[in-house]
Amino acid sequence: MRPVIIVHSPGRTVLRMVRYALLGAVLVPATLLAQVPRAATGAPRVGPPRGTVIVVGGGSMGPEIYQAFIDAAGGPDALILDVPNAGGADSYPSGPGSRTWRQAGARNIQLFFTKDPRVADSDSFSTVVKKAGGVWFQGGRQFRLVDAYGGTKTEAEFNAVLARGGVVGGSSAGASILGDFLVRGAPSNNNLIMDYPGYQKGFAYLRGVGVDQHVVARERLADLADSIIPRYPQLLGISSDEGTAWVVRGDTGTIVGRSKAFVYGGNDPNDDGKPFLTLFPGDVYDLGARRVMRRAYEGSEVTPAFIQALFSKYENASAGGATVLVAKDGKVLVDRSFGIPPQPRYMPTTTVPQFSLGRISDVFTGICSQLSEPTSIGVTYTPSDSATPVMNQFQRCVAQRASSPVGLHKTVATDSGEVFSNVDELYRMSLGLEQPLTYSRVTSGDAGANREGIDRSRGWEQDRYRGVARYRAFASAGGRRGVFVRVPERKATILILTNDESADVRGMSDAIAEKLLGNR
Repeated sequence: MRPVIIVHSPGRTVLRMVRYALLGAVLVPATLLAQVPRAATGAPRVGPPRGTVIVVGGGSMGPEIYQAFIDAAGGPDALILDVPNAGGADSYPSGPGSRTWRQAGARNIQLFFTKDPRVADSDSFSTVVKKAGGVWFQGGRQFRLVDAYGGTKTEAEFNAVLARGGVVGGSSAGASILGDFLVRGAPSNNNLIMDYPGYQKGFAYLRGVGVDQHVVARERLADLADSIIPRYPQLLGISSDEGTAWVVRGDTGTIVGRSKAFVYGGNDPNDDGKPFLTLFPGDVYDLGARRVMRRAYEGSEVTPAFIQALFSKYENASAGGATVLVAKDGKVLVDRSFGIPPQPRYMPTTTVPQFSLGRISDVFTGICSQLSEPTSIGVTYTPSDSATPVMNQFQRCVAQRASSPVGLHKTVATDSGEVFSNVDELYRMSLGLEQPLTYSRVTSGDAGANREGIDRSRGWEQDRYRGVARYRAFASAGGRRGVFVRVPERKATILILTNDESADVRGMSDAIAEKLLGNR
């Protein structure tokens, strides 16, 4: 049954053909009323039988996500349609993200836009999609995608991209539209996350699923658990933080990117004291069975038991607490805290609270000294009409120029030049430092303005470890309290932050490095 739902919006009435079932007095998507059974042929329950769905939690993306999408679309020459509707503008002379896609290697990116559902329902407009290997939905507000394309021939052609083995993906609002239940679909307020009449159903590339985004950056981790899952317990809720993606083929979802992903309503036990299960880059999840298929650390000598033994002292909160992150080849093998109490709104205890970085702050000084005029650490400027000090140059750089390219939200600097951060955000920085132009400045050349990468070795101690360059920064003299280790040629990062001034983090990180890299 496909009843016509009439949705009133300012200045016009939009007719949408959407499948709904009446449950009491509430309209809910019909596919959410029961699990989609697995066919005898083993067809996926959740994801598309063919093709790839890429769900990104918003924010800046690293090259691993761009590359996954371009590969799934058919390679650099495949036609990729950039759909900017969620941004809310009346016109787009050029795609908001088209330049970034070209820099990532996509050679055939095309803006695809209309606000008029009558145009979207026409053969002349929708036929362009028949040639596409990929469709990318930009961020903004997801209801605008529903208004323009819901129930039209263009929406049908988006589905056809998957049917012929292509890729459909999106970030932020463009991620939520990929689900079956449309999370935060209300036009009036994106904090109203459910049950707004006419905006309850997404494009359903992932069946029986609701998708949330920006969940750590905007402290939204509680929202799915508080509002949607109790009302629709059969729903599978998934989310990811900024710069992090679910790459879904069939029912298999692989986590890639800079942070974490989360599952609500799965069949594995939830994290202790939390209404969700946390996944990390490199983890693989079966969305049909709702179970973890493989953890990134499996096969590595950096085992949970090894880390537990190394940091057991810090289980006692009186020891000052500790956090540790270990990653290699884009996979996060360890991201744990010890002796850190639960944080409000289920925030990860590796993200909150912040630790003083001590001399690791020199890493930020090294970046900022190259991105702007010489840094004036400790100098505070006060406007003549105000007694309130404003940020000095270094504070502004840490808050903006050092943070924006990699998505740091909690990292802050004091007016004396000390930086407070966490292992999760420092890992984002580590990944960014692997890319030459993450931190860059504009220079003048014969052809005009050019971008030039900064010297990424400033602020680090440098040596050789097993034949390759190693960069280390310690919080305190003698290799104590905190350490940030990068081994770029092995794509390896080790991070330890504690409040224990006696902590031998040099020795601890060396022990981890031996397990992580010693057999190569």
